[in-house]
Amino acid sequence: MEKLADGYGLIEGPVWDDERGLIFSDVVFGGVFALNKSGAITQIFEHRKGIGGMAIHEAGGLVVSGRNIAFKPFDGGDTQIILDRNEAEGNLGYNDITTDAAGRIYAGSLGTSTVFEDVSSQGKREPQPGDLYLIDLDGSARVVARDVQLTNGLGFSPDRKVLYHSDSGRKSVFCYQVNDDGSLGEKQLFVKAETGTPDGLVISEDGRLWLAQAGRNAGVGVYDERGKLTKLIKTEGMCTSVCFGGSDRKSLYMVTGSEDLGSDQRHGGVYKISVDVAGLPVAPARIKLTV
Repeated sequence: MEKLADGYGLIEGPVWDDERGLIFSDVVFGGVFALNKSGAITQIFEHRKGIGGMAIHEAGGLVVSGRNIAFKPFDGGDTQIILDRNEAEGNLGYNDITTDAAGRIYAGSLGTSTVFEDVSSQGKREPQPGDLYLIDLDGSARVVARDVQLTNGLGFSPDRKVLYHSDSGRKSVFCYQVNDDGSLGEKQLFVKAETGTPDGLVISEDGRLWLAQAGRNAGVGVYDERGKLTKLIKTEGMCTSVCFGGSDRKSLYMVTGSEDLGSDQRHGGVYKISVDVAGLPVAPARIKLTV
């Protein structure tokens, strides 16, 4: 395993771009960065914090999550909000996102992200669940799944007929049958994690699911098409997400974060190993833009 970068708070949202290399965000300290093939790091966007998911857009920029789903062009032009949050209805923002083969975007919303004390009842109140949204090519959005306690990684099976979705709050990965119009069938349990907390995920061409499992002594769990754990790749630090990259998509990039997020720690890093199978390509977003 090769360490390629470190010194970040909490790295998330890794995506591969053939021109720029590995693109990733720092949720805690802000910014979006690119690690090119020669190992040099440049900052693409400054300031914005809380980006948990990203996707390349065919127009030449990134779709990013956080307080909203927005398009940010690589040339430094104006940011366009694609889907805003709605705090009045319990939508506080968005975490991980992915695209389907058509270029539509699936985005998980956040209710609350942690258990907190309910002073009035002197007890614990469970996190409020979020929803899973589909943003169609015309820019319209609709809810396609509900009751996601803490939304995280999203990815499709090789035939694009199954969508996998991490629910970190339930320490599980669920799966849905995908209809032609992008709507989803009934939610079914795929994996109940025994090590760590399910976070970001990717799928390889042979149908295996590569799951970042945050927590001490965790790493990346590799699951076969039946949901059986076949391998655990240990990482240094808390693994938050994964991404296939390289010209043959046989490099597995693993990103990590500092375990104590309430401090000024900067232990998040980027790691890479070579694997025996290529990752599935992720289509660029093709959502209609108004700018």
